[in-house]
Amino acid sequence: MDIQILPSLLAADFGSLAAEITRACKSGADALHLDVMDAHFVPNLSFGPDVVSLCRRVEPSFYRHVHLMMTRPDLYLETFVRAGAQTVQIHVEADCDLHAELPRIRALGARAAIVLNPETPIEAVFPYFAECDEVLVMTVHPGYGGQSFIADCLPKITALRARAPRIDIMVDGGVNATTALDAVRAGANQLVAGSFLFKQADMAAAVSALRANCAAVC
Repeated sequence: MDIQILPSLLAADFGSLAAEITRACKSGADALHLDVMDAHFVPNLSFGPDVVSLCRRVEPSFYRHVHLMMTRPDLYLETFVRAGAQTVQIHVEADCDLHAELPRIRALGARAAIVLNPETPIEAVFPYFAECDEVLVMTVHPGYGGQSFIADCLPKITALRARAPRIDIMVDGGVNATTALDAVRAGANQLVAGSFLFKQADMAAAVSALRANCAAVC
């Protein structure tokens, strides 16, 4: 599978959000990752559908992954797809019926993805393979950017790749030039990087180098 690089908008300068969206788009990254936090499922509040709409308006061709860190994501699926979400990611730990909601995401015209937190066993996602297009393995505890990569999550990625060789596997949390290589070696093919990319003076160069280095080890 090709390596995909996704800057996480959570690490952007919110005082210049439109310019930051464009900077990420022009970097050559594959998609934009948008972390929606409800201050209940995780101890932080980020942004809502209006920011997803802004991303679509500013750079309409830049693919939008929307990660719903929400206790009840099922109540907002239509809202975020209408706003411009093209992949919708919901947690296996969320308080909803994933066997119902993952197919509903697809019925709304978006790709469906399932997410699991670092403490959740990988076996928790196995029942949903037929109903999702990708799995996101969190490599930090969700809620805040800038955390360190949890290396203990790497065996889960390897187990997931062995069980589902064709599924897209994303990692999010603490991804940088070193940990990205570890994640790819374990079996991941989609890499979300927030602080690492948005702090670069030349994001395009950083994306290019990250992609080339990861391709060399996969």
